[in-house]
Amino acid sequence: MRITLFASCLLLSACNLLPTSSDNTSESKAKYLTVLHTNDHHGRFWHNEDGEYGMAARKTLIDELRLTAANKGHRVLLLSGGDINTGIPESDLQKAEPDFKGMSLIGYDAMAIGNHEFDNPLSILDKQIAWSNFPLLSANILNKDDHSHAYQPYTIINKGGLTIGIVGLTTVDTAKIANPTYIGELDFVEPSAITKQVVDEIRAKQNIDVMIAVTHMGHYHDGKYGINAPGDVTLARALAPGTLDIIIGGHSQEPICVTDTGAEDSHFAPGKSCQPDQQNGTWIMQAHEWGKYVGKAEFKIENGQKSLLSYELIPVNLKKADGNYVQSHIKPDKKLQDFLQPYQSIGEKQLAKKVGSIDKYLDGGRNTVRFKQSKLADLIIKAQMAAVNADFGLISGGGIRHSIKAGDVSYKDVLKVHPFKNRITKITFTGEQLYQYLNVVTQFPADSGAYLQYYGITFDIESGKLVNLKIKGEAFQADRTYTMSINSYNAAGGDGYPLLNKHSGFASSDLTDSEVLINYLQNHSPIKVDQL
Repeated sequence: MRITLFASCLLLSACNLLPTSSDNTSESKAKYLTVLHTNDHHGRFWHNEDGEYGMAARKTLIDELRLTAANKGHRVLLLSGGDINTGIPESDLQKAEPDFKGMSLIGYDAMAIGNHEFDNPLSILDKQIAWSNFPLLSANILNKDDHSHAYQPYTIINKGGLTIGIVGLTTVDTAKIANPTYIGELDFVEPSAITKQVVDEIRAKQNIDVMIAVTHMGHYHDGKYGINAPGDVTLARALAPGTLDIIIGGHSQEPICVTDTGAEDSHFAPGKSCQPDQQNGTWIMQAHEWGKYVGKAEFKIENGQKSLLSYELIPVNLKKADGNYVQSHIKPDKKLQDFLQPYQSIGEKQLAKKVGSIDKYLDGGRNTVRFKQSKLADLIIKAQMAAVNADFGLISGGGIRHSIKAGDVSYKDVLKVHPFKNRITKITFTGEQLYQYLNVVTQFPADSGAYLQYYGITFDIESGKLVNLKIKGEAFQADRTYTMSINSYNAAGGDGYPLLNKHSGFASSDLTDSEVLINYLQNHSPIKVDQL
């Protein structure tokens, strides 16, 4: 009944779905749970230059939400859908230490291990686990040698008499999008079967009131995941009803808001109402990215039934185009801000150093570099080609992580674009080898990290085959030898690219992608974007 009423309500935050007087006879049996959630933090421990989001303001909001929930008799759970690492240089330089320690001070209960938790050697992830006073969970990452769980698969939490099981899951795409050097001893297995196995194990140990999965697998509307690995919708549909009550997700970096018919709510904007997805009896929620929102879901649990009473995505100091806050300003928590300030100050002077200049904006946004050719990619690839003296160069669109504004370019700007510290490699191909390689990578589809950015070559695709290939403006010749620049991540099979680091013509330099771009900017500025 509650779910039916909820689904028919247009403005969820205004819906009064709390028990009425007719419920009084069973009120003593009912318990209430508020689930708060974030995901895809990506190093944003500090607010941005416009004063938006940041962990200190998030703590103020969460503290207020906890107090409100407690006054209503609710238990409170705070979860993260993972990807704490990689995105902001101040965090990247310190291996996300401020982020994990800040989450501990905010009081997270658990998080999913995301694919970007493998951007560093596994020893760094071990440190991050030690910095955290909450569990980092993944049930579907196994050790290759004995198929044991590589990380804690689940946790059981008691909140004021409510027993809650929490299972962690990680996208199987991690096997191709994480650094292959770091994950060679790990298997990322299909999640639905192991979820059932782990849930059964949890239920055998405890009488569970609520079963939750914290996932880093992505939400793809109606299960249409394309080139990506199956995500939360596919998982919910694959499990028997009642296996999971709630999925708190991440990875696709979106606010999950749907219409009454389950279609994507294209009209959602900060401050507006949001109805989460529901598949096969499981609620699916995600709070966009970077701590821009805190998701808040209120549930009633009675006689084994879970009813969603209300849901909202609460903006954390987000601003409108006119510069005003979407909602009232949230004052950052002073103790947490004071704790994070030294981390923000470390390296700030070095990061601010000018390394060059450009005359126009270079768009490195996700909706550009994964869909069409980018002038920023042209600059990146030209720099890498020059560094190893290659005929042409390639990079996957997913390897470009930020845009660069017109004007002076700082060291920090470059590290935002290139946070991964990949080394630049040079591959020498025979014509036949090159054609076979290009016939694969030129056909990766848009809307994926694998989408090919290239410079120094032109080509067409006809009937699924590579044709009209030119290199440096000249027609491809099968009996010639060619050289290509590519980063070590793609050369090692990252993003699903063919493996090259065992190729006889493989040669790795000691130069990282950020170093190469900095050197090119220093030697060629001011960069004329239209001449790239």
